[in-house]
Amino acid sequence: MKFSLSSVLILALAADSAIASTWFGKAVAYNKWHETELERWLSDHNVPYPTPSDRKDLENLVKSNWQTKVGSPYSDWEPSQLQSYLKQKGYEAKKGTESSKDSLVSQVKGYWAETADSASDSYSSVKDWIFDGWTDSQLKAFLDKNGFPSPQPRKRDTMLTVARENYESIAQKLGETVHYPGDWLYETWSESDLKEFLDERGVPVPQPSTRDKLIASVRRNSRLASLNMKNTAASASASANAAKESLSDAVLDAWSDSTIKEWADKNGIKVPQGSKRNELLALARKHRKSLTGDNVASSASSAFGAATTSAGNQYAQATDDASLVADDAFNSAVGTWSDSRLKAFLDSRGVPVPQAGKKDELIKQVRLNKHKAASGFSAWTFDTWTTENLQKWLSTQNNKAASKAGTSRDDLLKQAQGNYASASKAGGSSYASVTSYLSSATDAAKDTTFDTWSDSDLKSYLDSYGISTYQGSTTNELKAMARRNANYFRYGASTPQGTVFSRLQNGAQWILNQLKFGASGGRQEASYQAQKGADAVKEGVTAATNRVGEAAQQASDKVKEEL
Repeated sequence: MKFSLSSVLILALAADSAIASTWFGKAVAYNKWHETELERWLSDHNVPYPTPSDRKDLENLVKSNWQTKVGSPYSDWEPSQLQSYLKQKGYEAKKGTESSKDSLVSQVKGYWAETADSASDSYSSVKDWIFDGWTDSQLKAFLDKNGFPSPQPRKRDTMLTVARENYESIAQKLGETVHYPGDWLYETWSESDLKEFLDERGVPVPQPSTRDKLIASVRRNSRLASLNMKNTAASASASANAAKESLSDAVLDAWSDSTIKEWADKNGIKVPQGSKRNELLALARKHRKSLTGDNVASSASSAFGAATTSAGNQYAQATDDASLVADDAFNSAVGTWSDSRLKAFLDSRGVPVPQAGKKDELIKQVRLNKHKAASGFSAWTFDTWTTENLQKWLSTQNNKAASKAGTSRDDLLKQAQGNYASASKAGGSSYASVTSYLSSATDAAKDTTFDTWSDSDLKSYLDSYGISTYQGSTTNELKAMARRNANYFRYGASTPQGTVFSRLQNGAQWILNQLKFGASGGRQEASYQAQKGADAVKEGVTAATNRVGEAAQQASDKVKEEL
């Protein structure tokens, strides 16, 4: 048998390829990384490395840590982040395990679908996902700074396309790397932007925080943030498809017996004589998926498509309006706060406090920083803790006040804040122990804030804001006032429900509710759901409520027209 030279070369190359694949395994993304990118990854993931080091040593260090840091990163998460991940997946931590890291890790592992290989594949093209978690304004600022004016009209998809298409050329122009990008990518982000990115995704803000640490944490969590957004979008899409089915049910329920019989006759379905209503409905549901033309399925689909766009636009407009009104509500509320509470708001955000400033100056500074994220944990973290929670915390610090009978909540709060200040000043393991405790305790307690407080504690808390309560105020009224001002203090003019994921979920659910209730002719129910939608957008925003109500009615009317 004769072989040509080309055949021999092909066989040799194939053999080399097979040997390489067998000996060295699948090629991984970090094989192509620059030395500075390897060092950056190790630093971001808190893996110590000797200096100086040659590239091979750095790559081996990345390789030995890739599985634990990227394939199963949840092993290093705090309990609060583990709980946040479970919630994003639609699950709650098993009762009694909220503070048990080992149990939470085990639960997260059961829902974890990513692998070290899939992570490696994604890092072969960072530009495809690195911008997913960016807001529209952040995308615009990035494009503007790098000489790419954002397209008009400014649409998110278009800006993402421009950013991705020019990512490598921008990096090359700046002399930067692209596989594991440096701080240059976040140059237009403020520290508040970085903290908000982490807060919205349940990632603990580094303490004490510096800009370098914040960027490292954002960079380390960007891929997971992208995956979660895609999963949420897919879930919303599945919900929309399910809504068509639900809408069909609502349409059928609204039809009379004669209408169902007429529809069945048009579609060649035999209806047994003497069929009762439940039998007619069962027959219609059985055949609707295979029918086309003049039938309930196509009517529902048509109505859904037409009304979703209208209702979606109205919801988005209501959200924008609500944001403006929320700013006004916040500005009005802080105008009544005491000087000490205004100073505390600024201090908790790392904003220099004008100690000798007049109240007008303090109010001005608070309003200027109303969208600034709080600086993770601080002495003010204890502000809304119950007496019991404060006692538990102080007992872990061996503070005698924890077991002293008759100690008021105000005194316990002062003791807790003092202990925190001492640990923060000492730093090291003492501070790390404190923040670890706070991560689990704060997340476990925040959903029940004020539920168990006495009237006297509620009044004392409101007094710290300079808010007087009239005689005869009910416990529920006191709780409502306390929650409202506590939310303003913690979140500013933003909303605690305003995360990326809940905005997607709430918006989709709001639209689906309007379509469902509109189809069945339930105007009163649609109005009620609209009110709930408005509350989800911004608590207590009257102007947005009216607009959402109008949107619900329009969606309802549109569905009826289509049907």
